[in-house]
Amino acid sequence: YIDSSDFSPLLQTHGNALFLILVLGLGGSFQVGFHITGLSSPSPYIQRFINNSWYDRYGEPPHPQTVTMIWSLIVSMFAVGGLFGAISVKFISDLLGRKKAMICNSFIAVLAAGFMLTSKNVNSFEMIIVARFLFGYSAGLGMNTHLIYLGEISPRKIRGIVTLTLATFLSLGKVSGQTFGLSEILGREDTWDILLSVAALFSFVQIVMLPFFPETPRYLLIEKGDDKACKKALQSLWGQGDYQQEMDEMLTEQAAIEAAPPVSLLQLLRDRTVRWQVITISIIYCCNQLSGISTISTFTYDIFLEAGIPKKKIRYITLGLGVAEILTSLTCGLLIDLTGRRPLLFGGYGVMSACWIFVTVTLNLKDSSYWVPYITVSLMVVFIMFFCGGPGGATPTLNSELFIQSNRMASLVLTGLQGWFMFSVMGLVFPFLIDALSSYLFVLFASACMLGSLYTFFLLPETKGKTLLEISEEFKAITVCGKSFAEETRTETRL
Repeated sequence: YIDSSDFSPLLQTHGNALFLILVLGLGGSFQVGFHITGLSSPSPYIQRFINNSWYDRYGEPPHPQTVTMIWSLIVSMFAVGGLFGAISVKFISDLLGRKKAMICNSFIAVLAAGFMLTSKNVNSFEMIIVARFLFGYSAGLGMNTHLIYLGEISPRKIRGIVTLTLATFLSLGKVSGQTFGLSEILGREDTWDILLSVAALFSFVQIVMLPFFPETPRYLLIEKGDDKACKKALQSLWGQGDYQQEMDEMLTEQAAIEAAPPVSLLQLLRDRTVRWQVITISIIYCCNQLSGISTISTFTYDIFLEAGIPKKKIRYITLGLGVAEILTSLTCGLLIDLTGRRPLLFGGYGVMSACWIFVTVTLNLKDSSYWVPYITVSLMVVFIMFFCGGPGGATPTLNSELFIQSNRMASLVLTGLQGWFMFSVMGLVFPFLIDALSSYLFVLFASACMLGSLYTFFLLPETKGKTLLEISEEFKAITVCGKSFAEETRTETRL
């Protein structure tokens, strides 16, 4: 939770930092949010385009399963691209520098928009798949580089509030995707290709504007060894000053990292002393993806159509869900400060599980009365509120409370790879599952939420007000069948 007084140093800056944060956000996490929700509104038009394209090419309509498969590929390719983008971020950002990496990344987004806009004219659904992969790669690379950039341009005392803007632009991207998807704007059959390319306009703004801003001060000092350029960059961003203390802090942080170098992902997975922490963070992130939240964002149209909501009202309801998500996210910091993370996790998962059970019931009763579908919508709103105010809001900074500094980067890589992988799997299989299981699909989501609730209730220690050492000792005390990973480690050491 960040107090409002923490914003004052950021708002009182006399440099260009605020403008840089805006430009970075539009080409960074904003892109991810836009593409997550932007595909929901035009989904029936894209599936119709696939059908017509196939018929024009082969002279016969495609099998429904073929259309579903192509549609699944279009959805999931974004996450597959995001996975590759996330993997390549360290190599590209170190090779080119943070600024050039962001600019090159924006060129990829513009290239993707070119494929998307051309696809309709040449009657090719394959070009949509390519465009979605490129958009995903750009989103995965851009979001991670965005986070690195924010962390390296900000003095330590306001680094928390600066990096928080990443989540702000992610939420703005989601709402923008839902807003542009309204039929009064671009959510029509003749403009769906433009709708899916709108985000590239913001990438183009970044291409034009970012060259006028400096490279990150930390990169200039640590990677390039240019203290003069580092000082000049700090003055450009935050106003005139000496900044020797900030530069000394960068060197001190780097010395601390070199004294305890970050472990690799493989080393983290092999370390038995943090085995419970790895299992915990993996289960929580998997439960978040399998809870159904990603499908609500991407397949809102299909879900509400299944629920019996009139087609003309679906896009407005979707926009309402986005607004509810933002409002709930804003209060999550206060909730964590008041209750701690553990109650938000097991309580949130529990309510989310109950929501999906009731959604299953209302979907089966949708024809009994005109108001039943709107009960389904209300349950979706409750689900989103408890996700954003619970697991969704409590997990992003959980890594910093479960792992020491040397393990933290590897844990972030692990959760990032899990997130993109699970997102791609859900995008690929959800259209088939909703066709096969109909309303009973949501029982699977309810089961994942219940698993998360039970695990966090019985096994996750409360982190509020505790040091990393105290939290680590509580994890070591966990036993299964009378054994713990800590005891196995001691046995191996004696041998």
